[in-house]
Amino acid sequence: MNAFSIWLCFCLAGAFAADERRPNILWITVEDMSPHLGCYGDHYARTPNIDRLAKDSVLYTQAFAASPVCSPSRSCLITGRYPVSTGTHPMRSEFPLSASVHGFPFYLRQAGYFTTNNVKTDYNTADAARLIAESWDVSSETAHWRDARRQPGQPFFAVFNDMTTHQSRSMSWSYDAFVKHVQSQLRPEEVHNPAQAEVPPYYPDTPVVRRTLARYADCITLMDRNTGRILAELEEDGLADDTIVFFFSDHGAGLPRHKRLLHDSGMRVPLLVRFPAKYQDLAPAAPGTSTDRLVSFVDFAPTVLHLVGIDPPAQFQGGPFAGATPSAPRDYVYGSRDRVDEAFEMMRSLRDRQYLYLRHYHPGTSFNQPEAYSDTSEIRRDITEFARRQPEALTAAQREYAGPGKPAEALYDVTADPAQIDNLVERPEHADVLGRFRRDFRRYRAEIGDRGALTEDSLWQFAKHGEAPSSERLAAAWEAADSVGSADVASLLPLLEAEEADRRFWALSALRHAGFTDAAKIARLLADPAPPVRLEAARWLVEDGSQADQAAAVSVLREGLREEGWWNALHACRCLELLGDRARAALPDMRALYQRTRWKDGDAELFLAFSSGAWLDSIGEKVTPWDFSPEAGPFRVPADVNGPR
Repeated sequence: MNAFSIWLCFCLAGAFAADERRPNILWITVEDMSPHLGCYGDHYARTPNIDRLAKDSVLYTQAFAASPVCSPSRSCLITGRYPVSTGTHPMRSEFPLSASVHGFPFYLRQAGYFTTNNVKTDYNTADAARLIAESWDVSSETAHWRDARRQPGQPFFAVFNDMTTHQSRSMSWSYDAFVKHVQSQLRPEEVHNPAQAEVPPYYPDTPVVRRTLARYADCITLMDRNTGRILAELEEDGLADDTIVFFFSDHGAGLPRHKRLLHDSGMRVPLLVRFPAKYQDLAPAAPGTSTDRLVSFVDFAPTVLHLVGIDPPAQFQGGPFAGATPSAPRDYVYGSRDRVDEAFEMMRSLRDRQYLYLRHYHPGTSFNQPEAYSDTSEIRRDITEFARRQPEALTAAQREYAGPGKPAEALYDVTADPAQIDNLVERPEHADVLGRFRRDFRRYRAEIGDRGALTEDSLWQFAKHGEAPSSERLAAAWEAADSVGSADVASLLPLLEAEEADRRFWALSALRHAGFTDAAKIARLLADPAPPVRLEAARWLVEDGSQADQAAAVSVLREGLREEGWWNALHACRCLELLGDRARAALPDMRALYQRTRWKDGDAELFLAFSSGAWLDSIGEKVTPWDFSPEAGPFRVPADVNGPR
């Protein structure tokens, strides 16, 4: 070390030590976990370390992810912007970000903080490498505030991501792999008894369901031990009194009807924030107490910057929920779910403290629609088989989850109905509440510039030209999307001639849901210039058209597999998958696609292999089963720390 470096270290150490109002910030982020913790009143949980943390923390009872799946939510956390506002809402979309959008630790580094990330990034954008480079001094499996590159006394922002509760461990690995890699690390008294598990009303009460719930609880107990170790290291280093600690999960539990859906089971997360005594003036409440303030992931970035005295950039879409001058409490949290892996979907939610409003834009698709990664789990297969073999045994809540479709709209009183199984949309006494949510949902999505009503193909066209969709274009697309659920065929038909492909796409979806039967008008769309429109028209005609229409439609879908844009090829593949044996003529194409993608790296190839393989399996063709457990050995899918799971 030269003389200048030594001098600089002394200067920095003195400056850092002199600034008593620059707390360290520690984030402990866990995967795929709802608030199933003792401190949240869960009597099945064994979480002694987190429960102790809660006694010294503010416990947030109304904290919510931006999306019920990892990468869109992580995009929100790092940018301080909703994923639907940046184009990072479809899973593994790889859309670019504006150069003006930075990861928020960038601003901490500018202010002299040492920033570390251990280890997951998963920011769901083509600009992920830029975000990582500008956000973190160290981003690796060994990243720690103890890194030798951190100057003496330098304040830090350290993130630790714990995978122990991830869906892979809680349900997708084989049970033997779970026992070997998770349960074996627990003492016998820490292992959960399946007979004592509380089965949610939307699950059938079966041995497989109970065993999976116990398995998930075991994962939480091991994660709790890991959390205790990190907190102990903070104490060992004498830093606990100087560090504000956040503990939260990236979305709800990695279980069916939790992860990937917008009910509280998928969106509500635990959030504890511990403020040391010297920073109690920044806390919204006393240690060991709770607050029902609504918090969204979009609020996390501005909160951290505010806590350390940095003015959040104007482009952030949330506000600080703690600090010297927190923002006014929010009235609502907004949620979104779009395509995840090969499963196409669009859902939106708006939630206040009492009600949850859901809007589903593909009501003909089941909540339990096929998903190759989830379908490797025995609980998904068990629920699906139970619904198929014993439909008469399903309760209304179980039928809504596992049935063939879902309501276009739902409204739940989360206070009276915490599991959200009693839809109030048709109740006259809730008409005023429903009207308020419909109105405020439209207003809120316009304010944040939600791009979800544009097809991925449209989003890619904008991205290729380095443009962003105008508010007028978004408003027109949303107006058409909102027609899904309408039975007014006369007003829907003119939309089939709309100039914008997105409006034609949604008109087609709305007409199908309305029971429109004039196949001739749909057959004309097989030649539509927009791939999403002609592919959806083709799927409809294979199911409901004449024999001639069916043959022409399958040809359109087979040709769609060769689309230059992988997102369109995936759309064609997914349509064929859902059509099953009715699209048998596509066998040569699907077999070739599967063979070309099954062992290749890349998300697009993985999703195409998921979908084509599922179709081949459904018609009796031989495929290689998916195995995501460690025992599978080297695997061609992306690494677990940043993979699509």
